[in-house]
Amino acid sequence: MARIKGGIGAKKKHNRVLKLAKGYRGARSKQYRVAKQAVMRALASSYVGRKQRKRQFRQLWIVRINAAARINGLSYNQLMHGLKVAGVDINRKMLAEMAVNDAAGFTALADLAKEKLGK
Repeated sequence: MARIKGGIGAKKKHNRVLKLAKGYRGARSKQYRVAKQAVMRALASSYVGRKQRKRQFRQLWIVRINAAARINGLSYNQLMHGLKVAGVDINRKMLAEMAVNDAAGFTALADLAKEKLGK
């Protein structure tokens, strides 16, 4: 029986990695060995980035809510505590959206929080 060499499979694997490395600079997009390292690092970073994106959006929402709360004479933690005491169950994403696009609605919530805090 004739021996079967692995050239076709290896070429396929190399092309798969080089396709992922398309757009990288220099040898990172041309040479398999270098491209493989760059792709492995990029995939690891993208995994981490998907987790960080959630944290960064929450930070952004909190900054926006705090800015709008201070315009209404409250700090962020006072506003959140007041809303919790008032029984208002609204998430930070929606509060931030209101702070940016619906100032009147946000002011109404801030007034409700002030009232419950006794301010």
